[in-house]
Parts: sequence; C-alpha cells; structure tokens
Amino acid sequence: MAEAARDIEALIELMARLPGLGPRSARRAVLHLLKKRGGLMAPLAAQMAEVAATARDCAVCGNIGTGDLCGICASDRRSEAEICVVEDVADLWAMERGQTYAGRYHVLGGTLSALDAVGPEELRIPQLVERVRSGAVREVILALAATVDGQTTAHYVADALAGTGVTVTSLAQGVPIGGELDYLDDGTIQAAMRARRAF
Repeated sequence: MAEAARDIEALIELMARLPGLGPRSARRAVLHLLKKRGGLMAPLAAQMAEVAATARDCAVCGNIGTGDLCGICASDRRSEAEICVVEDVADLWAMERGQTYAGRYHVLGGTLSALDAVGPEELRIPQLVERVRSGAVREVILALAATVDGQTTAHYVADALAGTGVTVTSLAQGVPIGGELDYLDDGTIQAAMRARRAF
C-alpha cells in the first residue's frame, strides 16, 4: 500500500509540472483520474504513450506531427507563397483556430532574449532564410508577440530577410474585438492609434 501511495504521489508531482497546474490542482486531477480509471485514466495513459512514441517536429516548419512532415506542410491546398512566422507551436495552433490563413508556417522555437541567453543560433532563423531563398515565397508574415523580445526578434528576422526580395509584413496590433478602451494598457492603445485605417 505504501508503494502504491508513492506511485500516486509521484504522479501528482509530475502533473504539478504542467502549465496551469499547481500541487492542489494536480492532486484534484489525479483523484479525478483515479475515480475514472477505466473510462478516462487508462485511455489517457495509452494515448499519451502513443503520442510520446510517434510525435516529432516537422522537418520543414517545426510544427508537431507524427511524420517527417506535419499535415500543413504535406498539404497541397496550402499556399507556398506565404510563410507565417510564429514563436512556438501554440501560436501556430492559435492561428489555425482562426481559419483565416491558408499559407505555410515557420516555428522559430522562441524569441531572442538577452536575459535568457537566447541568441539567433538557438532559433530556427537560418532555416527560415533558407526556405525563403529556395522556394516560391513572396511574403513572410511576422506573427510574433508585441513584447520587447517579440519585437526584437521580428526586427532581427526582417533584417535577415532583407536581401531575399520577399515582402515582410506583421500582424496588426491594437484594440481587440469587444475590447473596451478603459481596460487596455497604454502600449495597446498606442499600437492601435499607429495602425489605424480608413473607416
């Protein structure tokens, strides 16, 4: 019984490492899983083992898939003329939820950060430049966070692509749909003012 308790505690500790879960939330999640062992825990464990064995980074864009190419890079329905540059896979998935973009992606794997000692060599910037030079790309869309690190990275990428002849654009930044001015920070309001357009 003591050994079983140690296994459960070890599971709670592992779950607590997940983003958004602290020790209490992890304990509640594990208790829920234990109550639903047959219907939830066993299938979840089997699926996690399957994903752990088959998931890999796409050789072209850095997305996560189960083959050498992700579904987006393997699709002949996606435009090769546009590449949307994102920080990580979560950003790519967020863009896909919007269902408004039909081009290709490039996952950098982070942003430049002097504090975290992340330089250009730690990111997938050279692979992006190589893709642009070897393909039929006409536009690179920088979909990076409106943070200091995100904008520093965007400027670095734009400079790296300067001699390739492609158009480099970035997502508009400003007031979100449904956003009230009173709740927005100064930087968002300033960005919205700079990005204003005809009504």
